[in-house]
Amino acid sequence: METEIFDVIVIGTGSGASVAHKCAKAGKKVAIIDSNPYGGTCQLRGCDPKKVLVGISQALDMSNRLHYKGVTEPAKLSWKDMMKFKHTFTDPTPSKNDQSLIRAGVKTFHGRAAFQSENILQVNGQLLKAEKIVLASGAKPAKLSIPGEQFFIDCTAFLSLNELPDELLLIGGGYIAFEFGHLAARMGVKVKIIHRGKMPLENFDQDMVRNLLTATKLLGIELFLDTEVKGVVKENNRLVVHAEAKGKAISFVTALAAHAAGRTADIDDMQLEKANVAYGTKGVEVNDYLQSVSNPNVYACGDVNNRGLPLTPVGAKEAIIVASNLLKGNHTEIDYGHIPSNVFTVPALAMVGLTEQAAKSQGLNYKVNYEETTSWFASKRLNEPVSAYKVLLDKDTNQVLGAHLLGPHAEEIINIFTVAMNGNIKGDQLRKMIFSYPTNASDIVYML
Repeated sequence: METEIFDVIVIGTGSGASVAHKCAKAGKKVAIIDSNPYGGTCQLRGCDPKKVLVGISQALDMSNRLHYKGVTEPAKLSWKDMMKFKHTFTDPTPSKNDQSLIRAGVKTFHGRAAFQSENILQVNGQLLKAEKIVLASGAKPAKLSIPGEQFFIDCTAFLSLNELPDELLLIGGGYIAFEFGHLAARMGVKVKIIHRGKMPLENFDQDMVRNLLTATKLLGIELFLDTEVKGVVKENNRLVVHAEAKGKAISFVTALAAHAAGRTADIDDMQLEKANVAYGTKGVEVNDYLQSVSNPNVYACGDVNNRGLPLTPVGAKEAIIVASNLLKGNHTEIDYGHIPSNVFTVPALAMVGLTEQAAKSQGLNYKVNYEETTSWFASKRLNEPVSAYKVLLDKDTNQVLGAHLLGPHAEEIINIFTVAMNGNIKGDQLRKMIFSYPTNASDIVYML
């Protein structure tokens, strides 16, 4: 079998596409491989289509909240029309991405890639060899290892449903469960969320999560915490989900169940052992240059490595670092800085920096400003029933250690705190700034 030789081979067309473009522009002979449509999870099956649908549901939510306060007829949403609109963003994208790579001089392959040795891959029965290989294959739903898990749909399938069921059960207590739950509930679906932990959204500040749980329950979503799913069976076109809650058996009957219980690096069938690429539960093990710790000719960016948060901007930054180190040798180490993170519920939950739990465990000398802000003008004018903030400040330096927001435009306002933290702007300096008013950003001065 003849082997085709390249300078760089990239696996994955999310953050990996950026690496391929930069290397091709620098004159390298580049190949790219993906078994999914070209574009990656965020663009096609995750954040982007989700945000389109969330944006529409926000319009419905505001319409309902302002009913009899100027809005005489609340909005009515059509899932069918929403999906048509979503497809206008997602359907043309794979072909455009494919053609863009081809025009850049990158050779494209569609299929699953598997290592045959440290620098040889096989795809569709063809052997490809390269001096450098980049893993950017993203993540996939984690295996639940329970009987009947094939009956669960994943987030990709949820975002492609032609119609919504009357009932939806979501397994997991992370941002995917809450985002999909809020979206479906606003469309009239009876939603249940089952989480095996005592509290959901464990990476977020728990006081803020409790406020979000209040908003979630007001929406009619049922939450079952400290409840572990043990298996699922299909009976008469319905799903029976068996679980255990505090040592007692419990079951749920639903029309549709979705897996939202975490994701894992999509590397299972790559035969990384043949390439001497070390990996763990979080993905490919890389150093500060995003280079494999065991195979110096392999790099990894995006959700597939064990370093950064599984967020699109993180993957994009890592792709820039990887491309630069491929072309110039290892000269740039990754510096993530302070990274904001959001749960795109309505209201949105946003955070950057340390939670109070983390600050306490680190023994820091800090103070906490925390308040529920439903009575503030920014929430009252929109009849927002639940909103709050928490800001952590270093008592000695007045540096912002962490910021946590729940309410209108929280997903945008958190970026101001991110700039302040990354730019070493202290709390008293931020408090003296004059912001455009009346805006949610202008409330920052009262949080400090």
